[in-house]
Amino acid sequence: MLSAEHRAIVKATVPLLESGGEALTKHFYNKMLTEYPEVRPMFNQAHQASGAQQRALANGVLMYARHIDELEKLGGLVGQIINKHVALDIQPEHYPIVGSCLLKSIREVLGEEIATDAVIEAWAAAYGQLADLLIGLEEGIYSEREKAPGGWRGTRRFIVERKIAESDEITSFYLVPADGGALLDFRPGQYIGLRLVIDGEEVRRNYSLSAAPNGREYRISVKREPNGRVSNFLHDALHAGDGIDLYPPAGDFRLEAGEKPLVLISGGVGITPTLAMLQAALETKRPVHFIHSARHGGVHAFREAIEDLAARHPQLKRFYCYEHKRDGDHEAHGLGFVDETLLGKWLPQNRDVDAYFLGPKAFMKAVKKHLKALGVPEAQSRYEFFGPAAALD
Repeated sequence: MLSAEHRAIVKATVPLLESGGEALTKHFYNKMLTEYPEVRPMFNQAHQASGAQQRALANGVLMYARHIDELEKLGGLVGQIINKHVALDIQPEHYPIVGSCLLKSIREVLGEEIATDAVIEAWAAAYGQLADLLIGLEEGIYSEREKAPGGWRGTRRFIVERKIAESDEITSFYLVPADGGALLDFRPGQYIGLRLVIDGEEVRRNYSLSAAPNGREYRISVKREPNGRVSNFLHDALHAGDGIDLYPPAGDFRLEAGEKPLVLISGGVGITPTLAMLQAALETKRPVHFIHSARHGGVHAFREAIEDLAARHPQLKRFYCYEHKRDGDHEAHGLGFVDETLLGKWLPQNRDVDAYFLGPKAFMKAVKKHLKALGVPEAQSRYEFFGPAAALD
């Protein structure tokens, strides 16, 4: 039971989290992944190495401590967390592992003089409240998806029906149910979880669904990362006819219905969820401005598909920006980086639009700033992270 005294103690630790939260969470992850190797498949080791996972957890813990009296102020953070969890099939039995390692880390990093028995007791109660909240919300999603037409719980076997190279770096995989059964619907913008075994070790990853739902197949489009263990395995070792285990679609970043002009802005492989959004939006006759940035033409995926859509849908306007143009590349509408001037030319004159943007963090940070400067309402400017969430401000 979280008492008023517990709440006061947790809130009093906020300054400590502000100054040392990342060191605490780094210690926590090292402890948990060492002592409980069974949870390693759920974590991307590249995010651990870069510190992104630690920063994301530190921010989440800090936000929770700040708003422990009014959890509704956590806003979309809870939705992001539970959707990431269900896409990786996080279960109730995983929460005690996290709680135990978190409390031990608080004591070991802050020391017994600061992390007294009263502090540990307060944080144990606070973590228990948070775990109960997340477990309940996640079970609601698991149950809903299991009962929906074509739905399932846990993994389901799929077959790679075909594999298509979309650019020098991105390859699409078309996935159909191995059992021949119905396919669970999803919302454009959502992602799906993959369970793989590579060199005898289980790994799990999320990938955006890159085509609108059609009731027949799922499509993911994966960029080969230079040191990406999973992306290189998919590109090199997964072929048409092979099987793969999937968790049901998840994600709270999704296209919302509306009549305002739609602006989709992507950088690099950030194009993948915007493709599903674009296909769905064009069925409604909604005006769409599609803006994509790539390093050059060789890594510009889906250009022909977008051009085909533009030829058939006059409400679609598309703009491409290349960091640099190589000999033989198609023409781009802009060169360099997507800046405020280019966006100002490519956005509708009336800035009352719904904007969705994805890409590398620096790209998204710039786009968020430019959209605000150009008069797009912040509440109508939405974005999603590939991997752990981070602050763009």
